[in-house]
Amino acid sequence: MSAIDWLVLFITLLLIVIYGIYKSRNIHNINGFLLGDKSLPWYNVGLSVMATQASAITFLSAPGLGYSSGMSFVQFYFGLPLAMIVLCITFVPIFNKLQVFTAYEFLEKRFDIRTRALTAVLFLIQRGISTGITIFAPALILSSVLHIDTTITTVVIGIIVIVYTAYGGSKAVSYTQLLQMGIIFSGLLLAGMVVIHLLPQPIGFTEALHIAGKSGKTNAIDLTFNLNNQYTLWTGLIGGFFLQLSYFGTDQSQVGRYLTGASTKESRMGLLMNGLLKIPMQFCILLIGVLVFVYYQFNSTPLFFNTQETSKLETSIYADDYQNILHQQDSLNSQKSLVLRSLINALDHKETQVVDRMGEEIKSINEQGEVLRKEVIHLIEKNNSSADTNDNNYIFLHFITTTFPKGLIGLLIAIIMLASMGATASAINSLTSTSVIDIYKRFINKKIDEKKDLRISRLFTIGWGVFTVTIALFANKLGNLLEAVNILGSLFYGTILGIFLVAFYIKRVRGKAVFWSAIVTELIIIVIWQADIVAFLWLNVIGCIILILTSLLIEYMDRLNNRVQKH
Repeated sequence: MSAIDWLVLFITLLLIVIYGIYKSRNIHNINGFLLGDKSLPWYNVGLSVMATQASAITFLSAPGLGYSSGMSFVQFYFGLPLAMIVLCITFVPIFNKLQVFTAYEFLEKRFDIRTRALTAVLFLIQRGISTGITIFAPALILSSVLHIDTTITTVVIGIIVIVYTAYGGSKAVSYTQLLQMGIIFSGLLLAGMVVIHLLPQPIGFTEALHIAGKSGKTNAIDLTFNLNNQYTLWTGLIGGFFLQLSYFGTDQSQVGRYLTGASTKESRMGLLMNGLLKIPMQFCILLIGVLVFVYYQFNSTPLFFNTQETSKLETSIYADDYQNILHQQDSLNSQKSLVLRSLINALDHKETQVVDRMGEEIKSINEQGEVLRKEVIHLIEKNNSSADTNDNNYIFLHFITTTFPKGLIGLLIAIIMLASMGATASAINSLTSTSVIDIYKRFINKKIDEKKDLRISRLFTIGWGVFTVTIALFANKLGNLLEAVNILGSLFYGTILGIFLVAFYIKRVRGKAVFWSAIVTELIIIVIWQADIVAFLWLNVIGCIILILTSLLIEYMDRLNNRVQKH
């Protein structure tokens, strides 16, 4: 990066940290540290909720998915608006009425302490691990740009987040997220405009979409009902609904965001804002990835986007084999250039049959390019058996650093880092809330001491920060980071959602039945996942249904057994 890029990056990050510390300077107790004194307006709640979900993984992996798989991933979010409506009607008023710090306090009031503790522990496990993954994403960026070890960048980013989160708690998180989302929206709009500007004349936005469409990248909706397909309309509406309902309704990293609202109305409006804006935002991010794909149709396309791995290949015993593959790619690029020229001419003259024929030829050339790509990956594996052969997270990063003008590179990298900082800070704050309220204050020290409780909260924040950084150091083997986080969540969210649905709607079921049902359900879900029976989004539905049915069965057997003993 240039000196200008470094200056833009440094000023942006410094501004966020100073702003967060300044806005949270009057924190005196855990109510202020964990809930921000319940004083935030709806737009702050909404942007905070969005920033918590939109980590750096979103801005690294989603354009990569758009590039490699097209727009189909947007279906993942189709269940989100429905989930927001259900939350506004049920979860939000109940949580606010009970004046809880965490979602899991409600479970003790409804069931018992065992169920509360188990659900809290399930949350701590999955959120602690997934937060480590969100820290690794921006660390990957800096490591690639600076050509230094990922361990150094991971630790540095972790320290930055821990500092302002440990100082200002929930209020620092919410106010920094407000500023972060403003910068992110502006940067994404600018990035999209630059991508279109970089396309060769006379290719504009419309022509780019035609080319992407003929390459199979613009199919956003898949109406087939296939349990093994991760991204279809039905998977998104049904599986996505259960995942989003569990994530926003039972995950303290999100519940803690809207519990900071000044009233039930402010919390509801914030969630509805998220439901309305999230799908268009994700659509635009994927579309940027599709436009990057179009750009590389006219320019030399890297066969593998992780340049650190290809650099090792160039100096290895497989260097000649690699160069031979590159020569074959150059030949394919020349063919593609001629076909694209014919396609553009046919589009101008509205020659439908020629457009279709050229589209098929482009697909065929891209498929041949994919064969060459697999050969390169095979060489990388032969050269280094422990190499990271999934370069999806490097696609957008490579494009930014090799094509964008000075200054904008620093801003885009800052955006990715800001997204990670926002999501990581709120997650660490939620881990602290659950640890302090559901574990420490419930089992270890029930006495009220505002100064000591605040000090303990800050110590837990530091402790969880260290834990998540440690997890981040081992996250480089997880492939596509966006999918890794969602898969991890799907292993737990169905069970947790089922517990809350039973708590809200099935009054006859007691704590003992729910507790054992949760353990049984979690074991079944892990077995299903290991056996790879269905796409991971369906695990949320299956887990929720198994929990409900099992708890009803155990409750029935328990009541039947009690009646037999009485007689």
